[in-house]
Amino acid sequence: MSAPAHPASATATSTTPFGAGPLSRAAALVHTLLTVEALLLLAASPGLAALFLVGPDPSHLPLAALCLLPLGPALSAAVYALHHRDRDLTDLHPARAYRRGWRLNAGPALRIWAPLLAWLTVIAFTLTHFAATGLPAWWALLLAGVGAGSLLWGAHALVLVSLFTFRTRDTARLAVHFLFRHGRATLAVASLLILTAALTALLTEALPALLAAPLLLSLLHGDRTVIAETERDFTA
Repeated sequence: MSAPAHPASATATSTTPFGAGPLSRAAALVHTLLTVEALLLLAASPGLAALFLVGPDPSHLPLAALCLLPLGPALSAAVYALHHRDRDLTDLHPARAYRRGWRLNAGPALRIWAPLLAWLTVIAFTLTHFAATGLPAWWALLLAGVGAGSLLWGAHALVLVSLFTFRTRDTARLAVHFLFRHGRATLAVASLLILTAALTALLTEALPALLAAPLLLSLLHGDRTVIAETERDFTA
C-alpha cells in the first residue's frame, strides 16, 4: 500500500526587498521633498532675500519682479527633480537630479518666466493704481481675469519647459493648447493657486516658499494628463 502524501513542510514566502515597501517609499518621498525644497530655496535665496527688503509698497512692484527672476529656474529645476525622483530608499539622488534640472532648464525656463513676470507686473501695477487710470470698473475685473489666466498658462508652461525640450514659442503654444483642452488639469492648477494665495493672505508670505516642493509635486500630479499627452503626441 502506498504511503499517504505528506503536506509540504514549508511554504515559500515572498519577501519585499529593503527599500521597496510602503514605509520606505514614504521615507524616500519625504527625503526627496526636503532636499528639493532646500535646494530650491538656496537657488532662489538671493532674490527672495532682496524681496523681503523691498517692502509691500505697490510702487516697488517692478523691483519685486526683478527679485523674483531667479525663482523661475529654481522652480523648473525642482519640477524636473520631483518628476525624476527615485522611489527606492536605497538609491536616492534628488540633489543630483536638481542640479541636472537646473543645468538643462535654467535658460529655457527664464525665457518663459521673465516675460510672464513682466506681464503680471504690468497687470498688478495697473490694478494697484487703478483709480489713477480713469478706466471703468469692469476693466479691473477684466485685468484680474487676464492675470489669473496668465498664471494658469504659466503653470502649464513651467511643467512643459521643465520636462521637455521645445522651442520657447512651441512651449508657449502648447501651454495655451492644454489650458483649454484639459479642463480638469487646469482646474487642479487653479485650486493650487487659490491655496497658495490663501496661505499667503491668511498666514505669511513665506509659507508658500517653504511649501514649494509639495505644491510642485501636486502640480505634477494635476498635470499628469498634460505630461502624458505631450509624451505621446508631441515627442518622438
